[in-house]
Amino acid sequence: MTLTPRLRRLALTAHVTSSVGWLGAIAGFLALAIAGLISTDAQTVRGAYLAMDVIGWFVLVPLSLASLLTGLVQSLASTWGLFRHYWILFKLLINLVATTLLLVHMQVVSHVAGAAAETSLSSADLVGMRIQLLADATLALLVLLVATVLAVYKPRGMTRYGQRKQREQHAKQAERRTASVP
Repeated sequence: MTLTPRLRRLALTAHVTSSVGWLGAIAGFLALAIAGLISTDAQTVRGAYLAMDVIGWFVLVPLSLASLLTGLVQSLASTWGLFRHYWILFKLLINLVATTLLLVHMQVVSHVAGAAAETSLSSADLVGMRIQLLADATLALLVLLVATVLAVYKPRGMTRYGQRKQREQHAKQAERRTASVP
């Protein structure tokens, strides 16, 4: 499946926007996790965890799913292909794992936000989960930065499938050149 140049640019714009948005939302989420963990003000702690729940469900999850979907469209509708280059497979794997872990992670976020909504959290309440939120957000940010680096630098390395497709494409081009020569 190939897209017209206009649709291809639209799909690329949607993918870059959702991916960069996901990265930025994680950075905001990380800032809230830090504030929730180190603040001594009960209202700040409460607000941070309540905001993390809202950002998680209404920003992070939709952006991660949009990034996954638009990435699949981009790879399937372009000459890059989904299975031709290792960097694309790594980005797909990163996105699938990160989205799955995000959905699991949101259960912890919702639990801490629920506790914050019911009572004011003291510095000793749910410390393990609060540290987990900070660690998970930090790791997510690093993983998404790796995916960004892969997208920008596009390291060499074709899969066997990609090599076979490339040979077939070169053979067709050579065949057309010889057929057009009188």
